[in-house]
Amino acid sequence: MGVHIAQHSRTLSHSRHPCSQDLATMSKAKRAGLAENGDGGMMGVDESALASAIGNGEDLAPFIRAAFENGKPETLIHQLKYFVKKKEVEIEDLCKLHYSEFIRAVDELRYVLVDADELKSGLAEENRQLQEVGDTLLRMLDALIQSHGTKKNIMQAIDSLKTCTSVVDLCMRVNEHVMNDSYYPALKALDIMERDFMPVLPARALRQLLERQIPVCRAHIERKVNKEFNDWLVHIRSASREIGQLSIGQASSARQREEDLRGRQRQAEEQSRSGSKELVYMLEMEDLDEDDSQLKFDLTPVYRAYHINTCLGMQDQFREYYFKNRQLQLNSDLQISTTQSFLESHQSYFAQLAGFFIVEDRVLRSAGGLMTSARTEQLWESAISKVTIVMEDQFSRMQDANHLLLVKDYVSLLGATLRRYGYQVGPLLEVLDTMRDKYHELLLADCRYRINDVLANDKSERMMMRKEYEYNMNVLAFHLQSVDVMPAFPYIAPFSATVPDCCRIVRSFIEDSVSFLAYGGHIDYYDLVKRYLDKLLVTVLNEALLRLVRSPILGVSHAMQIAANMTVLETACDYFAQHAAKLCGIPTRLVEGPHGALSAQSVLRNSQAVAHDTMIKLVKSKVDEVMNSTLNINWSPDDPPQGANDYLNDVYIYLQTIAETSQEILPPTAFYKVISGVLEHISRRIMETFLSEDVKRFNIYAVMGIETDLTILESFADDKYRTSVQDRVPMAQPLKSFLAEARQTVNLFMATQPDLYLNPVIRERNYGALNPKNIILIGEKFKDLPEKMFGGGRGGRVVAKKKLIDALIKRLKNEA
Repeated sequence: MGVHIAQHSRTLSHSRHPCSQDLATMSKAKRAGLAENGDGGMMGVDESALASAIGNGEDLAPFIRAAFENGKPETLIHQLKYFVKKKEVEIEDLCKLHYSEFIRAVDELRYVLVDADELKSGLAEENRQLQEVGDTLLRMLDALIQSHGTKKNIMQAIDSLKTCTSVVDLCMRVNEHVMNDSYYPALKALDIMERDFMPVLPARALRQLLERQIPVCRAHIERKVNKEFNDWLVHIRSASREIGQLSIGQASSARQREEDLRGRQRQAEEQSRSGSKELVYMLEMEDLDEDDSQLKFDLTPVYRAYHINTCLGMQDQFREYYFKNRQLQLNSDLQISTTQSFLESHQSYFAQLAGFFIVEDRVLRSAGGLMTSARTEQLWESAISKVTIVMEDQFSRMQDANHLLLVKDYVSLLGATLRRYGYQVGPLLEVLDTMRDKYHELLLADCRYRINDVLANDKSERMMMRKEYEYNMNVLAFHLQSVDVMPAFPYIAPFSATVPDCCRIVRSFIEDSVSFLAYGGHIDYYDLVKRYLDKLLVTVLNEALLRLVRSPILGVSHAMQIAANMTVLETACDYFAQHAAKLCGIPTRLVEGPHGALSAQSVLRNSQAVAHDTMIKLVKSKVDEVMNSTLNINWSPDDPPQGANDYLNDVYIYLQTIAETSQEILPPTAFYKVISGVLEHISRRIMETFLSEDVKRFNIYAVMGIETDLTILESFADDKYRTSVQDRVPMAQPLKSFLAEARQTVNLFMATQPDLYLNPVIRERNYGALNPKNIILIGEKFKDLPEKMFGGGRGGRVVAKKKLIDALIKRLKNEA
């Protein structure tokens, strides 16, 4: 082929091609045309800029726009035509320049055409052979493609079967979960089927079946869960009472432990104050909070129902359903039983309430939003308003203090129980506070009845105790002992059985009052207890004793025993105050001394004065009965007396009896008051006898008889003063000084110089108790001895007593 191309090239080089002449002619013509147009075509756009833009392939729009804006598009057209002609000339020149190479290229192209035909024939043969081989391969390829299609279909069928198998397995698991009451896994399986398998499930019939059955299964689960929840509602209502009772029992135990701890603290404090050297220090590690693990109740149905309904997207409806049902249960629980009295049913009533709200607290804290604090508070406020109305109504109907206390104790335990769970129990305590006065009025009425009964059955005899336990129970228990040494038995107390019986009543009143006021709305309730205690002692006990004192049939011994009992009861007031303080948790040191004394103590002290006055009055009345016989005295005897007058024997015996009895049972001050009052009354009665119109005349022998009587009485007075008064009653005058008026009168009439009475100094010293008017009246009755002389005793000189007395009386009348 190369040879042929070379030969053909040489042939072209020696011969001129016909078209070469034509090209030369065209080139000349064009150059001539360009020369003719000359400069006329360059009168518009810059030719170099236009040529550069065309050469670079740039957009000619700016040139065209500028030509039209200038109104000379023809000029641009001429320029373009000129540029074309110019390029054609350049092309012709170029062709002329490479003419020989072009001829050679054409020759070579001819040889190439020959070779191309040969190559075409070879390619056709190769193609025929390739087609023969390719037919077999194509048939095999078609078979392969068909096999791949079959395989794909089989794989799709396998995948579909696997999907259906998984769905069927899920359905079986759902049925198994439902049968085993495992509702949450069942719902999760249903969600997986609905979310993951339903969109890609190939079996239409199975998909349609699932579309129908999945809602049915969910509805079945919902019904079963709600049925379990409804069964739980029924069960928890009956279990709430037991829950409340157990929780209230725990509160009661905690209260008892607290009281025991306070008791040990008080005991340790008293030992410390008493200076005991053997003190036991003990640290007790004790958990005072009750373990709520004992409050076992199952909330699983609630958790399950709420969780399942949440999974079903029905949590709001279930919350409302739960709240309404529990609200209905609460309203039913707050209804008062019509078959039992409130006293019999109050414990179960309040236990049911406590159990309800304990359950609600657990639900609030652990059910994950089923109940909110606001709704729980709504239930509590509704319940507390109804309960307070019920309590006020029932308390207003109660007429027994013990019944009211029983209910109050349980209500306070209910408050303590629910306070641990965060409920506001203030309204409950406020109701108890409003019942405080009524309770104490009922308690006072009961104590009044019991005290009146005790006083009515009192035998007014000193109490005898034969055994030590009796002494401990009746004396030491109320701090009534006068000495710390155990007495010998049998022991006769200065008081009657009324005193320990009344002390027991007062002590029970204190304990009941503290029980009512404790664990209520008052933290420091000692002042309230003290006020009610004063009211008991003043309006009940003191008035009952005063009624006895003022009884018209009261005897001396009875009055004396009442006075003695009052003295002991006054002493017991210190014990009452300390006992109240102890029960209230107040340190004993705070109630010791005058500032902590009960006001009833002074009232009882004043009542003692009334009793003493009544007793003295009765004793004086008895003395009057005995001394009425003084009118039978011979006031003008002819001989000196050989002893005391007859009446004095009875008076002395009676005085001894009164003194011995009062000395044993009355305090020294009371004994002093009684004996001094009686002696003063005897002295007054002697003076009244002298002044009586029944005594017309008396002589010196009669005065000597009265002097003997006074000597005996003064001996009695000195003895009692020395043994019972001197060291026991501060600032006490000698008892015989209360006989001063009678003694000074007798001394005056027996004096050898009665006119010394006129001396102010002597009168003040020796006759200060005498009234001159009485001396005048008595002196006028004095007469001299018949035919006998009265011996003055000084040097045997005899003086007429009558004349001396008459002279004294005359002087006194002149002074008057």
